[in-house]
Amino acid sequence: MNIFIPLTLQPISAMKQHYKIQIQGLVQGVGFRPFVYRVALDHSLKGTVENRNDGVIIKIIAEEVALNNFVNDLNKLSPVASSIDNIHIDVLQEYVDYSDFSIVKSTTVSDEITEVSPDISVCPDCLADMKTQDNRINYPFINCTNCGPRFSIITDLPYDRELTSMKPFAMCNRCRNEYTNILDRRFHAQPVACNDCGPHYEMVENGRTLTEISEIISRVSTILEQGGVLAIKGIGGYFICCDASNDEACQRIRAMKNREAKPFAVMFRDAAALSEYVEANTTEVSLLESWRKPIVLINQRKHLSKGLNSGLDKLGCMLPYMPFHYLLFEQTTLSTLVMTSGNISEEPIVIDDAEALETFSKFTDAVLTYNRRIANRCDDSVLVVVNEKPRLIRRSRGFVPNPIRLSLDTEGILAVGAELKNTFAIGKGNQCIISQHIGDLKNIETYNFYTETAERFARLFRFKPAIVACDLHPDYISSRFAEETGLPLIKVQHHHAHIASVLAETGHQGKVIGVSFDGTGLGDDNAIWGGEFFLCDLKGYERLAHIAYKPLPGGDAAANHPWRMACSYLYAVFGTLFTGFDLPMLRMIDPAKVSMLIQGLEKGLNSPMTSSAGRLFDAASALCGLCTTHSFEAEGPMLLESIIQKNCEESYSFELSKGMISFDPMFFEMTNDLLSKIPLPLISARFHNTIVNGIVELATKLASENNINTIALSGGVFMNAYLLSKTENALQQRNMTVLTNLKIPANDGGIALGQLAVVAATR
Repeated sequence: MNIFIPLTLQPISAMKQHYKIQIQGLVQGVGFRPFVYRVALDHSLKGTVENRNDGVIIKIIAEEVALNNFVNDLNKLSPVASSIDNIHIDVLQEYVDYSDFSIVKSTTVSDEITEVSPDISVCPDCLADMKTQDNRINYPFINCTNCGPRFSIITDLPYDRELTSMKPFAMCNRCRNEYTNILDRRFHAQPVACNDCGPHYEMVENGRTLTEISEIISRVSTILEQGGVLAIKGIGGYFICCDASNDEACQRIRAMKNREAKPFAVMFRDAAALSEYVEANTTEVSLLESWRKPIVLINQRKHLSKGLNSGLDKLGCMLPYMPFHYLLFEQTTLSTLVMTSGNISEEPIVIDDAEALETFSKFTDAVLTYNRRIANRCDDSVLVVVNEKPRLIRRSRGFVPNPIRLSLDTEGILAVGAELKNTFAIGKGNQCIISQHIGDLKNIETYNFYTETAERFARLFRFKPAIVACDLHPDYISSRFAEETGLPLIKVQHHHAHIASVLAETGHQGKVIGVSFDGTGLGDDNAIWGGEFFLCDLKGYERLAHIAYKPLPGGDAAANHPWRMACSYLYAVFGTLFTGFDLPMLRMIDPAKVSMLIQGLEKGLNSPMTSSAGRLFDAASALCGLCTTHSFEAEGPMLLESIIQKNCEESYSFELSKGMISFDPMFFEMTNDLLSKIPLPLISARFHNTIVNGIVELATKLASENNINTIALSGGVFMNAYLLSKTENALQQRNMTVLTNLKIPANDGGIALGQLAVVAATR
């Protein structure tokens, strides 16, 4: 939101005065100074503009009317990727007779910071230049003030070339002339370069190296069309690429990455190619074509390779965003390419060239690299559209490091985040700056990425931690990291942090009924929570109700083996009788394992109690025979969602008692449906509708009892688009105000924001 702070001079003066204008927001790395320069010339104003770490500073000599007209145009005409948060105007006592309007050298004046631009996809003007400018013909690093790498190349503020990984590349005379020419689109574009002076690609194939871009593009195209696999250096890390319609090539990547079933993202040549395979609505297409160019999950209409998304109904889609992507699609006959993160298993995406050559040369047909360093590792961002609103699943390239602005003082707060899908957050002023997606901290390489990035953010944003927020769980690696800082520590309950993240990003004041549904979080009673109904605000919470506790057989092992939780529910409903039922799941599991699990339940061995909604969904997917053992997180619930019979409004039963909602009746009825051979899509629909009905019934009851009409939904289970859509709509039909995560993920990628907001509100 743009905020304009107008002058308060009375009456309007025709006398020229010396003004200082400070603009804060996303105003660095987006062509803002050249834009200011041109607007100043349009208004015949004289003065200076500079980047400082506390914003863009403009000094001009003007009459008050001219000043207001100038500032209004700055607000109205600002570059598409910029975002003005506030404009502060002061009258300076010293009068300076400027000879012209000029851009002056950037300076650092304090520990304040201005926003750093995320990476921006290549713009249409640069794509046109790539075919017409003789020094940039097919130049794969073409950019201007409106596009190109930003966060991935920056090493410090202010955003100037010598503080980016473009520093080693001295501009040639032609690029220097553009860089200094106010009428040129590359005026003060920090990554400006061309074939004569900029970075270049190299392709290594069986010990042979290609350096000519036309030869590289031709060879890459040939390898892909012949079913080959390549490692390609992208904006924020390496990608593994193959023909998305080639089953063998897709399986080859799975074997290389040790990734049995987790879905791959697909890059489409253009919107026409996209429409052949998915049913994209207007909102989804606009996201794909935006300057952020994220991955968007979209309903499939036609399958490509069966190895892409393991039978799920949605496909992760993206459009070209680097000049190289466009060059490749010009050459190849293929219209769809797998573009999956260049890593092995759960390790971070590779950014180091030597590591890429060593790691990927063993598995791929060639490795394509370039000689500009990636300063900040960044995966692609992922979104899904629910009820016409974009919802982030993974927040990274194109979004990071844009801050979330709060109505709280966040200065000095470090929030270390969760253990899975980790991000961390730092507080500056009233901003929360959230890191890019980090991942699972149980992986040592990911933990190293985490600590390195935390140090980099501290340096980049002049951040000095004074207090640390972490999860209540003492064994989370992020919690241990927090302990080791030696700073004052505040522990925030996991599900309170989920709801707090919604309150923080929406700016809601006052209490809400918070519904926090996810897989795991340590509760105040040392049980494993995950299906919670709170009365809460940022300062605290009261647990009003929860999903009825069930034993979690094998503890953490149940998260990877959903059949265990299914057996727990079946045992609660039927006792040992269920072992004689002809159920899909029981045909897949060794009866001896089931017998041992029952013995553990009877004796209470290694079976902590849980209210987890995530494990509830696991149990349902396993009971249906869809997924008895996960090959990736939430595989079972995702498969269960994928088969829903969309036009079904039927549901099962549940029971409400004081402080508890039990889904035992649902499992009784589901089991009978399975024994009666009711189609799985109908069973899935009934299951999902039951969860929706349970949430809506209990949440509205609690809202009424507490004289509240606002309900906040968060937690990884609400990544389920069907569940979120139906729940949101049903609550609104009951005249409830519904708050959900939009700017950050509802999963554990948003926990850091919630932790930071809780500390900011309570310290």
